[in-house]
Amino acid sequence: MTATTSSTSLALRALHLVDCGIVVLDAAHGIVLWNRWMAARSGYGGARVQERSLFDVFPELRGSRVETAVLAALASNVAASIPQGQDRAPFPLREAGSFDGARIDQGVSVTPFVEDGARFCLIEIRDVSGTVDRERQLREHAETLRARSYVDGLTGIANRRYFDVALERELRRAHRSASPLSLLLMDIDSFKAYNDHFGHQQGDACLCTVAQALAAMLKRPADVAARYGGEEFAAILPDTTLEQACAHANAIREHVASLALVQAPAAVRPVVTLSIGVASFDKLRLNEAGALIAAADRALYAAKRGGRDRVAVDGEASPD
Repeated sequence: MTATTSSTSLALRALHLVDCGIVVLDAAHGIVLWNRWMAARSGYGGARVQERSLFDVFPELRGSRVETAVLAALASNVAASIPQGQDRAPFPLREAGSFDGARIDQGVSVTPFVEDGARFCLIEIRDVSGTVDRERQLREHAETLRARSYVDGLTGIANRRYFDVALERELRRAHRSASPLSLLLMDIDSFKAYNDHFGHQQGDACLCTVAQALAAMLKRPADVAARYGGEEFAAILPDTTLEQACAHANAIREHVASLALVQAPAAVRPVVTLSIGVASFDKLRLNEAGALIAAADRALYAAKRGGRDRVAVDGEASPD
């Protein structure tokens, strides 16, 4: 037995011995790892669920906070914890050997990671059934996690808080390494007309669709897709020049238009579109978050004034 094989065997044995559920999903939500803790409490052995979608094994997770956290982890590289007080038992898990008893209370966390260039996420499920004091401590901990959450509750991508932290982090890196850094600010065109015509519920659905389309276009682990506010979104693109950012912005714009989401009759375009402003880090001028955001914001409004459904840089519309 080689050292690598021995290490792998030991790691798998350890994962099967830990006192919590361990599930690893690939980018298509397929189950890569399912430890014995999960098998004992779900009634599904590892061989039975291997490569199946988690949401096919547990259909009730669709539309839940677990699905939102998984999508955010795989699309935007954002970790999350599910507040235990809001859904005490998201997974249909019961005490080992008791498949018709009450569900166990659970604490769930989702952590993204990259291996050999591929994205995965780790789901940890802990049995938090216990004494009143323990539950109180867990509720307090959950409240702290909720206050620090970096996930937008509606769209499932990063929120403004995470955007601010990530932009400052990438600006520090750009200063240290003199590497390029670009920022996109995006706004859904004529969104007020969309909301007025279709209603706020459909408007929320539109925001979610555009957010997931944006996240899907950002493939690299360091890229960040965020909801900036209202119908406005942002993308942080490390190691990306202004020219590369413009090309990527146009690809995003075309992708959203290709979704063919029907717009309101009062809108400029017949389908939902994006206007996008682009700015890039400049060590002498655009070297702080405020300045970089302001430049991208000016470019965004130039795109709006230029007729919408376009990309602009420094107030000048770029070629489509």
